[in-house]
Amino acid sequence: MNRDEIKTFLPHREPMLLVDDVELKGEMGIAHYHVKGDEFFLQGHYPGYPVVPGVILCEIMAQSSCVLLIDALKDTTPFYSGIDGARFKRQVRPGDTVEITSKIVESRLGTYIVEAKATVEGQLCVKGKLMFTLVPKNK
Repeated sequence: MNRDEIKTFLPHREPMLLVDDVELKGEMGIAHYHVKGDEFFLQGHYPGYPVVPGVILCEIMAQSSCVLLIDALKDTTPFYSGIDGARFKRQVRPGDTVEITSKIVESRLGTYIVEAKATVEGQLCVKGKLMFTLVPKNK
């Protein structure tokens, strides 16, 4: 799926849409985001040596993981309800293309736990367990 197709199930829009493409391969979601260098979150983080903030890397993983929930997202909006075990291993900088892989490891009553990791050129950048709660769109 390209960005326009992603917008049909994710509520995020520019400048906060942080997924360029995503696909479902069996039980795994695989997505990419190319860091151009002009993103809002790089302004001032850090002058002369821009680095993608860790919280943004977690957001990239979260948005990318939502393809796993695509059928459940028709009448709901996903909200973060937890992040466990996040570990940051490598900086992500302008020019890098981040690849995200994710898999649902648990689900119950509209809450999903997803294991996700982000890599650049095969090197681990961040990994963690993300928890989402789906909220009906009319609430």
